[in-house]
Amino acid sequence: MKTEIIPASEIQAALRVLQNGGIVAFPTDTVYGLGTLAFDNDAINSIYIAKDRPIEKAIPILIGDLSDLNKIADDIPDMVLRFAARFWPGPLTCIVPKKQTLPLAVSATATVAVRIPDHVDARALLRAAGPMAVTSANISGGTNPSTAQEVYEQLNGRIPLILDGGKTQGGVPSTLVDCTGEKPMILREGPISLNELMDVYR
Repeated sequence: MKTEIIPASEIQAALRVLQNGGIVAFPTDTVYGLGTLAFDNDAINSIYIAKDRPIEKAIPILIGDLSDLNKIADDIPDMVLRFAARFWPGPLTCIVPKKQTLPLAVSATATVAVRIPDHVDARALLRAAGPMAVTSANISGGTNPSTAQEVYEQLNGRIPLILDGGKTQGGVPSTLVDCTGEKPMILREGPISLNELMDVYR
């Protein structure tokens, strides 16, 4: 497979790949992500293959706007809406009850992780494509890429397309918080602290 790098502004080219069951790497506000359409089970499985990712690891969903949340989640907890109002778009990923129409390849459990990235190119793609299953654009366990070239060095020949939007600003993955219990529980430390979350939750 030939891996092509094109400017991140070329959304239509990315849409053609996605709508034909392909996967695309693109910049977000944290690191470069690797994604496909959230309801395309076969394409999601190809992410696991491209990354050598263990199949038991769920893949988060990225959305372009809060109005898309009900497309992938059911019974959305109030705390999620509070966090969304304060931290989205931004580096906070919330675990929410999963809509049952999402493919098993996204998550074999009753929950799914979701966020809105604070990146103009990422949101333009997500608004055009709809919800996408997205994970970091690297070989599983490898360095999180912050440039298109770093993605290419790890995934050349494994994916068809990389959108080059320059160096990402974050450099570290988002904070991951489980919002399905009585109180928020951080599962992965990131740019947003538990204290910041609790200030909103209280």
